[in-house]
Amino acid sequence: MRVLLLLTGLLLGAPAGAETIVASRTLPARTVITESDIAIAADTTPGAATNISEVIGKEARATIYSGHPLFLSALAAPALVERNQLTTLIYELGALTISAEGRVLERGAVGDLVRVMNLSSRTIVQGAVQPDASISVSGSN
Repeated sequence: MRVLLLLTGLLLGAPAGAETIVASRTLPARTVITESDIAIAADTTPGAATNISEVIGKEARATIYSGHPLFLSALAAPALVERNQLTTLIYELGALTISAEGRVLERGAVGDLVRVMNLSSRTIVQGAVQPDASISVSGSN
């Protein structure tokens, strides 16, 4: 019976569209994935990426070894701000806008909440990372 199943699998091949995205080289943690970093394997791995657009531009959370599938749970949006990076803190309320220089205390991607030290007052506030790498803080911090 096992021989029959094996022969059937070999003759029919993998189901149409059964492809998995794998690493073409070892990708260290925090590597932003490009087209040269991936390859397509003919088999299917549950939970792994199947579409190239799902992985291009994402960042590896941990090391992914060559030939291993790229699981979507192991990828994240790339960090825009790094720890100790200088940035602009922006507080807006209606027509009022206040800006100050700050030092980021943790890595973060666009939309992430990060802690930032206001360099003028040495106060630590929390704010959202903006696409221009500034930090938008609210009055409740």
